[in-house]
Amino acid sequence: MSDRFRLTLGQLNPTVGDLPGNAALAREAWQAGRDAGAQLVALPELFLTGHDAKALLHNPAFQRDVVTHLEALAAHCADGPALALGAPWVEGAKLHNAYLILQGGKIAQRVLQHSPARHSRFDAGPISGPYAVEGLRIGSPIGADGWTGDVAETQAETGAEFLLIPNAVPHQRGAMDRRLNHMVARVIETELPLISLNMVGGQDEAVFDGASFALNPGGKLALHLPAFDRAIAHVDLDRAPEGWQIVAGDLAPQPSALERDYRALVVGLRDYVAKAGASKVLVEQTEGRDAALAATIAGDALGSENVRQIAVPVGGDLQSTLHGRLAGLGAAVGADSLALPLRGLMLRALAQDAGELLLTAQNKSAAAMGQSAVPGDFNPIKDLYQTEVLALCQWRNTTHLAWMRGPTSAALPQREHSQEDSAQEDSAVDDILRILQERNGSVGDCLAEGFDQRTAQKVAEHLFNNQPRKNRSAPGPRVTASRP
Repeated sequence: MSDRFRLTLGQLNPTVGDLPGNAALAREAWQAGRDAGAQLVALPELFLTGHDAKALLHNPAFQRDVVTHLEALAAHCADGPALALGAPWVEGAKLHNAYLILQGGKIAQRVLQHSPARHSRFDAGPISGPYAVEGLRIGSPIGADGWTGDVAETQAETGAEFLLIPNAVPHQRGAMDRRLNHMVARVIETELPLISLNMVGGQDEAVFDGASFALNPGGKLALHLPAFDRAIAHVDLDRAPEGWQIVAGDLAPQPSALERDYRALVVGLRDYVAKAGASKVLVEQTEGRDAALAATIAGDALGSENVRQIAVPVGGDLQSTLHGRLAGLGAAVGADSLALPLRGLMLRALAQDAGELLLTAQNKSAAAMGQSAVPGDFNPIKDLYQTEVLALCQWRNTTHLAWMRGPTSAALPQREHSQEDSAQEDSAVDDILRILQERNGSVGDCLAEGFDQRTAQKVAEHLFNNQPRKNRSAPGPRVTASRP
């Protein structure tokens, strides 16, 4: 066995259910690894099906199609490096989250997830031992198995010389730090080098942030791939008397907290549009900062030339016309209650006629408090409170980075003079909503933190009464652990 092992990492963006497309991405990564002289090409958790394939996972025809594509990949990759990738795997009556190693033209080895995440669609499997690739014994705790020590320690005790942990971890505030801390703990416990390989790209409401990394024994960072960008990277491991060491590579700069949130919104919108087979969007132009921020996010995601903004009358003219028509018909329905649906129908028709997706722009505070919004296909600010919308407007007004396709300088409104509520009241409402939604707290918890009882009770009532409407709202990228 050689004293150097080369591993190619594919931090790539699969599409849920697109087995041929995802297999093509796997072949692309494998070819890059072969050209670079790698012994193993690795892809993230559940890469072949995308994450989360939901009901498809239990479809027998889809399960058979997964095996067909795995066998075809194994045949294609027979002459070259081994290929490791995540896929669902059926054994008997159980469905497992598996990591499969394709070697010699066949599915040579497999690892099953031992402790699926809460609410997972997968069954628990036994703790799998390490697998061998050209003499190097590799342990692969899958996803949630890497968050605790049991699987990694067992694999180390049974001969693993290196840990490769495939993940599909979406962006959430603070998640990157938590992931790094968990992986450092695994390295300290096992005294083995470790690579955490994450998926990248948007899928419905989840945005996988990539940022894969490698740690040497002791916890020192040896490699960090970019956040939110696809990457194919080659990593070398050298054998020393004390064990294997990862050769130091590039440490890509990681974004600030605000940039990470904003980038997640941009990537989520970009991939939602692309995976829906579209390329352009329509945004209603209004005076508020919600619509302005949504349009700017769309411009940064798709290019300004692919974003159309239309101003639809919301007051005088439309209201007067409706009042006149309804009075003539003797209708009992009020004009105010028809204005919003008619605007929505008008915008929907315009978008469909041009082959565009219709964006809605409503922040999480407004949705919780029952404010109406034009329904759309996607809401890029769905998981932002009103104070967070303001913070991103302020940040984007002074920031233009290389990945942004929108205007070099933005002019997003930072105050809405038409609003009666003060910034202090907005902040109080948002803080109460965080207690109620993100911490599953009560009005009593709000009072314990010093909030006014009347305000807390009012916010809680609005939140409860508007839950059915929120459940029917357009999807949008998530940046918090709570469901917007």
